[in-house]
Amino acid sequence: MTTLLAFAFVLGVLVFVHELGHFAAAKRVGIKVLKFQLGFNPTVLSFKRGDTVYGIGALPLGGYVKMAGDNPDETRAGEPDEFLSKSKWQRFQVLIMGPVMNIILAVILTAVVLYRGGEVPVYQDQPPVVGVVTAGSPASRADIRPGDLLVSVADHSVKTWEDFLVAIGTRPNQDISVTLLREGREITQRITPVPMAGQGRFEIGDIGVMPNVHPQLTSIVAGAPAEKAGLKAGDVVMSVDGQPMTLRSQLRDTIAKYPNRTISMTVVRNGVEQTIPVTTAVGCTGVPPDIGCIGVSIGDEMKPINPTAWGAVVMSVETNVRSAGLIFQTLWGLVTRETSPKQLIGPVAIAQLSGESAQLGLIALLSLMATFSLNLGIVNLLPIPVLDGGHIFIMAIEGVARRDFSVRVKEKMLLAGFVMLMMLMVTVIYNDLTRISWIERFMIWR
Repeated sequence: MTTLLAFAFVLGVLVFVHELGHFAAAKRVGIKVLKFQLGFNPTVLSFKRGDTVYGIGALPLGGYVKMAGDNPDETRAGEPDEFLSKSKWQRFQVLIMGPVMNIILAVILTAVVLYRGGEVPVYQDQPPVVGVVTAGSPASRADIRPGDLLVSVADHSVKTWEDFLVAIGTRPNQDISVTLLREGREITQRITPVPMAGQGRFEIGDIGVMPNVHPQLTSIVAGAPAEKAGLKAGDVVMSVDGQPMTLRSQLRDTIAKYPNRTISMTVVRNGVEQTIPVTTAVGCTGVPPDIGCIGVSIGDEMKPINPTAWGAVVMSVETNVRSAGLIFQTLWGLVTRETSPKQLIGPVAIAQLSGESAQLGLIALLSLMATFSLNLGIVNLLPIPVLDGGHIFIMAIEGVARRDFSVRVKEKMLLAGFVMLMMLMVTVIYNDLTRISWIERFMIWR
């Protein structure tokens, strides 16, 4: 039930904002709006105010604004308040405002999330210098070494770890080039990212490299060996018995190997490095017997972000610009076959993600809504007939040709766009179904 309610809320808000953009722009340029509906027919609730009927449909998978004279197939009265009676510039304003409203919503929601503050990995905005190479990984086989500076992936420049992880993550099972800088020399290697383990529903590429980071103690259990030894939440663990610690799994496994033994942990606290002896125990809550434990929760090394209101807006714009670039890159990758269609998600996956985010809290749900709103805004700007961008594209061609196309030509263009969208919809729904384990078992061809 939580999933369905969250899905209806997310989709309802995004569609309402989108259609509100069309509605407000139409009113502003003097177009008569006959109906403004959220959801598809059958209409379950409606009322009329002025010339407009406001309604809610039974199927919460979209919405629409019906304007007078917006369909060439319908008989037109030729009134000045009809959509097709307006100039191309006025019609452009009406069409563009739906996607624009979604993009504005994405910026607002992201700013709200950022203004609340939080934590991000310390390495996220740092240059991608390799700190650790996993044994047996694609990076290891390609002779990528600690200290190498990753310069580009598939001929796309990567300036930060965030850029690199996105570039690799969107190319699982693809043979790509990775250029690195080693001792002043540029080296290019061919490498195939493998799907990251533990990601379940989504294919995220990984080559087995990590930045030079260290695990962090996120919490300490009262009365546990860690507290008795003087460890505190926030301590960054540099090494154990002189062995450098990079991954939280590495620290966890190292502690597990030494039950009832005193180990020497070097940590950094408030910028000061210190070495603390800790005597491990067995039988900690949630830990199997005979396994060493000290009563801590371990996470990645993080740094806080607490922007001002204006700073949150600036960061939001920067974040959405980067995300928009990634969306365009992904869309172009689908055309050039650099991006796997398996990474696309449809309504089923959106519903699942909405439910999971709702369970995590309002901030997580708002963050997800911002992502979907940006995607909806940008996708609707694509020059595909049926979409807003498609109608704008047709108007642009008519403007260049200095004549309007016939109804028959427009119908053929819209039909082609409809077929493309249906093919895309079948693809994303198929992807969604493959991510549901009990359904995938019936797909014997996979």
